[in-house]
Amino acid sequence: MKIHPTAIIHPRAELAEGVEVQPYAVIGEHVCIGADTIVGPHCVIEGRTVIGENNHLFSGSQIGILCQDQKHRKGLIGRAQIGNGNAIREHATVSASTMESYDDDHRVTVVGDNCLLMAYSHVAHDCHLGDGIIMGNCAALAGHVDVEDRAIINGLSGVHQECVIGRMSFIAAMSRVIKDVPPFMIVEGHPARCCGPNTVGLRRNGLTQEARARIKQMYRIMYRSDLNTTQALHEIEARVEECEERNHFVDFYRKSIRGVIA
Repeated sequence: MKIHPTAIIHPRAELAEGVEVQPYAVIGEHVCIGADTIVGPHCVIEGRTVIGENNHLFSGSQIGILCQDQKHRKGLIGRAQIGNGNAIREHATVSASTMESYDDDHRVTVVGDNCLLMAYSHVAHDCHLGDGIIMGNCAALAGHVDVEDRAIINGLSGVHQECVIGRMSFIAAMSRVIKDVPPFMIVEGHPARCCGPNTVGLRRNGLTQEARARIKQMYRIMYRSDLNTTQALHEIEARVEECEERNHFVDFYRKSIRGVIA
């Protein structure tokens, strides 16, 4: 391990082989960091936090810090879990989970693998991020937000508590998201509205031309017909060839609690 002498590391913290800790970083008692992770200068890692391998935490990032939920009981130590291969840029923050007692031990803030959290982005308590997610500068997630794989949340966007951001969706900059974001779609605005399939993102993620055509067909039925949501879902099941994308799109709507962006 390459540990700068000005770093403050609790004796009971666990650091694997190849971890680098740069000047003035602070690592708390209950932290576990995987191999070949770089902890940049002035980073703070607290809470019952587990960080995987090959991550890069840039200057001033704050991981597993005390959540900002006022219901959190004083003295309890929340949890955060970071996967592998993530880049967490300057002054980004990932809060530990909130809890009312240690009986809530199943609660944890999660960031998956190969995500990019740009400068000053914020992941609040009890959020669950999948793999390959990009959060732009100053994008912010309120508590209990779920973000599915390979979604993009652009800069200065805000997401309301308990929203779900669908797979491969794209939230344009400075959007206000107060309902669930449908998978495979672009949303933008204040409040956000759906404006079409995420064509470029779908192609970059390797979806075939046939799969992209089916997603475009689902968009037209859901957003460009005179059908209500229930009718549109039945129409999609009747007219769109069964595939993984169709099943996920339909299930997403039917499982939504907050409702899906129109």
